[in-house]
Amino acid sequence: MHATYAEKGLRILGFPCNQFGKQEPGSEEEIKEFAQGYNAEFDLFSKIDVNGDGAHPLWKWMKEQPKGKGTLGNNIKWNFTKFLIDKEGHVVKRYGPMDDPSVSRAICTQNEDLYSGVKKCLPPSSFPVFLHVCHT
Repeated sequence: MHATYAEKGLRILGFPCNQFGKQEPGSEEEIKEFAQGYNAEFDLFSKIDVNGDGAHPLWKWMKEQPKGKGTLGNNIKWNFTKFLIDKEGHVVKRYGPMDDPSVSRAICTQNEDLYSGVKKCLPPSSFPVFLHVCHT
């Protein structure tokens, strides 16, 4: 998705998280090196918590939005949960870890206006973003 839609303004932001079976125990440097080994071109941020009292405020906010709510509660259930945020900073859709990536691509294709004339999104980004919990 990054290679296809980055030039249209889409930004993919990855947030490593060790809350799912302790699958992300590495240091930030180790995580970055691992991702580079797969030629990951998206923005990779520091490791965060996405659930519980220590959850990052952005993830708390996304889970509270009408289109960000989960099935059987709002907690992130596993790695690779994703949120599509439009250029105005609204949660467009929440994707579970098992959602087919082609569904995500279809959303991008059907909503080309989300990726043209990019003006603003959630701080600090100024682009539409596709945020996901990642296990690198």
